[in-house]
Parts: sequence; structure tokens; C-alpha cells
Amino acid sequence: MSFSPAVVAPCTFLAGAARLVLAGALFLALCCGVPMARAQDHDPMAQQGHEGMVMPNEHLDPAAEAAHNALLLSWKRESEFNHHLAGVFVVLAGLFILAEGSLRGRWPFLRYAWPGCFLLSGLFVLIFSDTELWPFGPQSWWFGLTHNHEDLQHKTFAVLLLGLGFIEIQRARGVLKAAWAAWAFPVLAAAGSILLLFHEHHSGMHGPDHMAAMQSIQSQHRAFSITGFSIGFSKALSEVRTGWRSIFANLWPALLIMLGVLLILYTE
Repeated sequence: MSFSPAVVAPCTFLAGAARLVLAGALFLALCCGVPMARAQDHDPMAQQGHEGMVMPNEHLDPAAEAAHNALLLSWKRESEFNHHLAGVFVVLAGLFILAEGSLRGRWPFLRYAWPGCFLLSGLFVLIFSDTELWPFGPQSWWFGLTHNHEDLQHKTFAVLLLGLGFIEIQRARGVLKAAWAAWAFPVLAAAGSILLLFHEHHSGMHGPDHMAAMQSIQSQHRAFSITGFSIGFSKALSEVRTGWRSIFANLWPALLIMLGVLLILYTE
């Protein structure tokens, strides 16, 4: 059986793009995720998560225990707020994408709105995700990034978000027209989704039910990862000229909204 060039060409292109997405995502995960996961088994600073954190089985006098619990609560609230705000940006990005088609003629700036949401989210995560680092805390960025793998992962996620936002804004401006630019989003989305599988919040390792808390955190991050993979894959399919293109063009922003809702509902 033979197929027409109109069918073969998109399929060949999609197969090559899928290999590119997987190769790029796996490469970044191997560079950033797997070494971190292995290093955490041997790095006591990484196991603590934050400088000076006391593990659950360490004895404390009542005053020190109360101060320690207050510190842990502040870390918990900080982490949840970071996830919730990131979720708001992601939901807005999805809504802007879905509204762009019908409102572009009236408000042309909307084509920059959703990449702007990624830029704002990336800037927030880059600056505010780890307040033990300067300028909010005593640690230097160099010390935090070289001694605390959780901090390094947070900043890696920030760079991914900033990269996505910058590339998509350049595409919206018509400045970036290279073929690879269309596949930057799927590759970076897949890479971030893989990194989520190795991401842990060690500040959750406290209290009598800390194991249940960690399992809940990991379960929620797996949901983020699966949704992120789905976003990247549907975004890739939306870039291929097929009869299904319009469906995937609406599916991936809908999945963005779903991911944003998951982030807003995140608890530790």
C-alpha cells in the first residue's frame, strides 16, 4: 500500500519531532534530575532541604520545638503560595490562548499575554522560590545552588519558564521564524515534566505523619508531570499541519488550565 506525499510528509515530520522532544527532554533530565536524585542519598544538606532543618526524630526542648515548628509552618506556607501563584499564571496563560483567536482583531496584544504569563511565573520562581537565599536570607546563590539540590531544581524550573516565555514572545513578534522554535515548547515542557518526577520537597519530612505528607507531595507532582507531558505532546501535534491540528490547538491550552488548577489546589 502506498500513501500520498501529503500524508507521508507530516507523519515523517512528526516522527522526527517526537524523537527530538524525547531526546532533548531525556538529556536535560539526565543532566539535572538523575544526578540530583543520586546525590541526595549522600548529601545531608540536600536531605535537610533548608539550612539548619532538624529531622523529625531529633529531640528538642519545648521552646526550640515551638520555634522549629513555626519555621516549618512558614516554609510550608511559602511553598504552597509559590505553587498557587504559579498556577494562577498558568490558568491565565491558557485562557489567553483560548481567547486569542476571537479577540485578536480587537486586542492584538493578546498574542503576547500568554508568553508574558510564563515570563512572570519564571521571574517569580527565580527570585522568590528559595527565601533562604540572598536577598531574603543569609545564603549566597552560589552556596545554595551547589549545596542544596532542591534550590537548584527550583532555579532550573525558572529558567525553563523564562526560556518558554522568551521564545514564544519572539515567535509572536515574528522575529523568530526558525523551524526549531516551534518545537522548543514541547521539548522544554517534556524536560520540565521529567524533572518533576525527581523533585522532592524535603521540608515536608517532619512530624509524626511526614511519610504520608511526602507521599501526597510526590503524588501531586506526578500529576503535574503527566499533565505537563500531555501539554507538550498536544502542543507538538498542534504545530503539525494535519486535519487534527485545530483540535490539538485547543487541547493544549485547556490542559494548561488543568495544570494551573492542580497547582492552585496543591497542599503539603
